[in-house]
Amino acid sequence: MANANLCFRCSSMTAETAAAYSGAPRGTIRCSGFGPKRVPMPPLNPKDPFLSRLASLAASAPPDALSRPSASDTPPYLDLFDNPILMATPGQAERSVSYNEHRPRRPPPDLPSLLLHGRIVYIGMPLVPAVTELVIAELMYLQWMDPKDTIYLYINSTGTTRDDGETVGMESEGFAIYDALMQLKNEIQTVAVGAAIGHACLLLASGKKGRRYMMPHAKAMIQQPRVPSSGQMPASDVLIRAKEVINNRDTLVKLLARHTGNSVEKVSQVMRRPFYMDSTKAKEFGVIDKILWRGQEKVMTEVASPEEWDKKAGIKVVDGM
Repeated sequence: MANANLCFRCSSMTAETAAAYSGAPRGTIRCSGFGPKRVPMPPLNPKDPFLSRLASLAASAPPDALSRPSASDTPPYLDLFDNPILMATPGQAERSVSYNEHRPRRPPPDLPSLLLHGRIVYIGMPLVPAVTELVIAELMYLQWMDPKDTIYLYINSTGTTRDDGETVGMESEGFAIYDALMQLKNEIQTVAVGAAIGHACLLLASGKKGRRYMMPHAKAMIQQPRVPSSGQMPASDVLIRAKEVINNRDTLVKLLARHTGNSVEKVSQVMRRPFYMDSTKAKEFGVIDKILWRGQEKVMTEVASPEEWDKKAGIKVVDGM
């Protein structure tokens, strides 16, 4: 009990100091070590609707609303928050005009979370392990939230390689996302924005038939998997890795043939060299079903093909390239 009367600044409150403190005016603390100390009081807004509402609620409360139960285990006055009469809900109490109305009540969510709320999964980087982990986790979460609602997969990725052919990820990264898509119960709608190269093109083609889209100026490209840098690897290990790359190529050819409707021989033939496709060629090859552009289908049907342009211009094709 003696420690309860000590000053929090100098720990030397005496009986005389306590007596003087009991008669001190509001906002003043008398301390034997430091003398009078004025504690600044926060300004009150008399027109604050929250304070007026709280005062009216307190006036209409029963007399024993502030009386503390004798057998209560709650710290002093904290049990008032359990009183439905005194404590108004956040929806009932209006915020004061003295607060900054433009300050958010909570930190804003990150952009992937906002897209996820709209059931949108965006792949905007090469398929490295960190991207694969995030995409698969988002797909599983969306299926858990609603196994019947549609999932929209937006793709702007160069797959497991960069556009210049440098390997940045293992082929298993693309196959992992593909297998996750095939296991989902939801309808998957894919949209290519920018580029869909290599395994990203496989993900684009693996969407639901009739729901695979492409922006008018996006591009798609399929190519053979690349052998990672061998470094100082022994010759026998290089051969093992080369066989694994060939197996990945054959698997990629079979999956592309299944989703594009082409034969394995045709897909294998065009994949001997990098095969670039604009939106029109991608639709003809079976990678997508529709090009997303307002009024673009009518415009594209009226545009002549490159071969027709060359023929009208008098340009002769020297070779197959």
